[in-house]
Amino acid sequence: MARSRRRERGAAAEAASEVVGGGLAELLPDPDRPRGWTLLVGGAPQSHVDLDDPGRLDFPYQRRLGHVADLAGPPGRPLKVVHLGGGAFTLARYVAAGRPRSTQQVVEVDAALVAFVRRELPLDPGARVRVRAVDAREGLAKVPDGWADLVIADVFSGARTPAHLTSTEFLGEVRRALAADGTYAANLTDGPPLAFLRGQIATAAALFPQLALAADPAVLRGRRFGNAILVASAAALPVAELTRRVASDPHPGRVLAGRELADFSGGAKPVADAQAIDSPAPPRDAFDDLK
Repeated sequence: MARSRRRERGAAAEAASEVVGGGLAELLPDPDRPRGWTLLVGGAPQSHVDLDDPGRLDFPYQRRLGHVADLAGPPGRPLKVVHLGGGAFTLARYVAAGRPRSTQQVVEVDAALVAFVRRELPLDPGARVRVRAVDAREGLAKVPDGWADLVIADVFSGARTPAHLTSTEFLGEVRRALAADGTYAANLTDGPPLAFLRGQIATAAALFPQLALAADPAVLRGRRFGNAILVASAAALPVAELTRRVASDPHPGRVLAGRELADFSGGAKPVADAQAIDSPAPPRDAFDDLK
């Protein structure tokens, strides 16, 4: 696949943009990294990628997902990973760099976005990453039973998670696709009073016995809108190590699990397809610090 000249080492960094299914997709150069790029869709930051160092995760929520991927198996062991939501393929690049010979599937409904990212920020041809331009739930249904070591859901449409990816039926499909000791991680966004996030915890608890939640303390206290990473598994989660890693990040976060997480959910009820709604729309200034 041909590279765009401006992405080559030594070429002047220039922004790129293209209208895709989700609106205007923009790739903005990172002033501090020669081949670092931030992807925005419809004005909302989606992901950051450094082509020179795919093991570097810039956004706090991506770092937390990276910690989950690091802890999803013994260090260096190849994983089978399903990414629901493509963005700039940041987490797929991260896994491929840290766990060579991993087999990964990226499911991204926006075919025009896939083509734009592939052209401007090509994947390493040696990485075992298959990209499918279909709806996340449709793509997940095609994953064989018990195939995945890790399923990562990071799906947004207009900066909101679509309702059909927030239900017990959807999470039933996730559990079917996961290996017995596999891990599910979802990037969720919410703000005060955190009703959506609490409902997602209850929904995951209906399918998985082991849960953890990682987020900025201000988000957990309901003081601002932001990201939270919900982690679920049928097997024991490495909560202590995840807590240590999240707390030592440049933007330290907090991890809730066990009784503390149950108390945080506040008696929320699981959400089925019939009651599911999109995640809340972010306030206008929610992502100003990421641009």
